[in-house]
Amino acid sequence: MAKGAIKFRDSAAEFERLTAQVAARRFAPVYLLMGEESYFIDALCEQLATTILDEAQRSFNQITVYGRDTDAGQVVTLCRQMPMMGACEVVIVREAQQLRGLDKLALYTQKPSPTTVLVICHKEKSVDKRSALYKSCAANGAVLESVRPRDYEIGPWLQQFIAARGLAIDPKALSMLTDHLGTDITKIANELHKLVVSLPEGTRRITDADIEANIGISKEFNNFELCKAVASRDMARALMIADNFARNPKEHPLLLTVMALFGQFRDYFTVNYLRWLSRRRGQPFPSDAELMRTLRKSNVYAVNEIKQFSAAWDNRKVFHILGLLREYDAKSKGINTGGAPDGELLRELLLKIFLL
Repeated sequence: MAKGAIKFRDSAAEFERLTAQVAARRFAPVYLLMGEESYFIDALCEQLATTILDEAQRSFNQITVYGRDTDAGQVVTLCRQMPMMGACEVVIVREAQQLRGLDKLALYTQKPSPTTVLVICHKEKSVDKRSALYKSCAANGAVLESVRPRDYEIGPWLQQFIAARGLAIDPKALSMLTDHLGTDITKIANELHKLVVSLPEGTRRITDADIEANIGISKEFNNFELCKAVASRDMARALMIADNFARNPKEHPLLLTVMALFGQFRDYFTVNYLRWLSRRRGQPFPSDAELMRTLRKSNVYAVNEIKQFSAAWDNRKVFHILGLLREYDAKSKGINTGGAPDGELLRELLLKIFLL
């Protein structure tokens, strides 16, 4: 994984691989956990901290230090100590990006002690892959590079995250979560944990009603329902939802709404183009499986809805709508708004879409 750009799916896959190894008690002598996305770093560090040693052993043989309070020399000294009353010592360095003389840890990681597990948590950015520290950790231990997800990567990851807990989630409920919580997977994981604990015993599927009852997101007024109203050309319903958003601007930022609409019309444009291409070439229209890959969707239900609604939107209009959405994306960031609040801008955008 050291070569090339790491993607979120790579981070997620490596995280799953390493957590499985830790659960099977196959420990590396050094763990370098690094990158902008803190969730995987914190989760793997916590698993290591609670798995390698039992509770009684931790009192003697597990040490946690913070980068701002120590330096590389002190960490190396700790790692060279022999364990007390046990076979292994664990040294955890949190906030290692603040550690003085970080590169000097390579003096240890080039030849780590067989009786110590060193866990280096380096957040905010990755360690330079050309450095001796990175190369020695990769050669003698395990490296997890944790990158932040893009908006389209959250849905598939979230479905897998929920499936790993023996549950499924309805498409609308999934959309409500991703629209409301964005790409902060730490926040998503925390909210889901609270939700799972609150679900009635025997529940196997999370619905929009569960999201509304336990996380406080309205199942009537959200970006999923707004996009659906626009897709079906229900102006009254779309404007009613926009009015609700205007009354609750902090819960419904214009930027997220514009992103949701842009994703919807981008998918319509793609499917309409593929229809035109199949007719022009006399070839079969792509299968649902192919469309799922092309549109980056994780279920057939979403693909079928896109096929159904896209047929009602001519691509010449869709092209203009995408232009409008780019314009209002800029306005959602404060560019050329004329002082108009988000609610007014959204209503203006919707009217332009419906009147095209």
